[in-house]
Amino acid sequence: MTKLTSTETLIPAPAGKLFVREWRLEAVHGDQCIIMFHDSLGSVDQWRDFPARIAEATGLRVIAYDRLGFGRSDANPRLLAPDFVRDEAVSALRFIRDALSIDRMILFGHSVGGGMAVAAGAAFADETAGVITLAAQAFVEDRTISGIERARIAFQAEGQIERLARYHGDKARWVLDAWIETWLSPDRADWTLDDDLRRLRSPILALHGDHDEYGPRAHPDRIAALAGARAEAVLLKDCHHMPHREMPDEVLRLTAEFVESL
Repeated sequence: MTKLTSTETLIPAPAGKLFVREWRLEAVHGDQCIIMFHDSLGSVDQWRDFPARIAEATGLRVIAYDRLGFGRSDANPRLLAPDFVRDEAVSALRFIRDALSIDRMILFGHSVGGGMAVAAGAAFADETAGVITLAAQAFVEDRTISGIERARIAFQAEGQIERLARYHGDKARWVLDAWIETWLSPDRADWTLDDDLRRLRSPILALHGDHDEYGPRAHPDRIAALAGARAEAVLLKDCHHMPHREMPDEVLRLTAEFVESL
């Protein structure tokens, strides 16, 4: 049986160091890899064993990193800018690619990380072999806003910030505020992924739970309709906003099939 190895590193970027973890089967050769973008409250550690399972299912290198201000990366000195989804490609991914000598890549993102995967795929169109979004938002609409409003109330309960602090340390309050205040800002009301989707040239697979608390099936349908390349939207039955935890085997199967099709 081929052994799976894992390595960790800190990669310098202009605003601070980024924590990066890589999984690789010993027999893997070649430069193509999968790069994972976490959600608004996420981190490398919160992916749990899912990146390792993707590496085993696809046979590719898998790289996940903590965005600036999250997990084990350096603190972010400011709140997120209105264009933070598109900015991730130039403020972080560019430096990770250079440091790890990444050429061809498949981009995998959960929730807002799915939007970042799309935007990065458009920014690095020649280097992107494919994009997979998981419970991604393609625009701002009522269910997104109401879901975040409910979460803001829930996080006022005792112990909730401490739960985030297990992953983000003293950055936990910043992480929560960055999510809530950015998405509820009036400046974000008209945000969409439309331009990035139209510039995307690689195939894209949009996975979405049929009971997602933060967006209906209109999101994967819009992703598939506007993408400028081969696109497929898959609605996962009896699934909410965390498909990689609720039905990991199905997400792994669809991911492996998509990667094989490339």
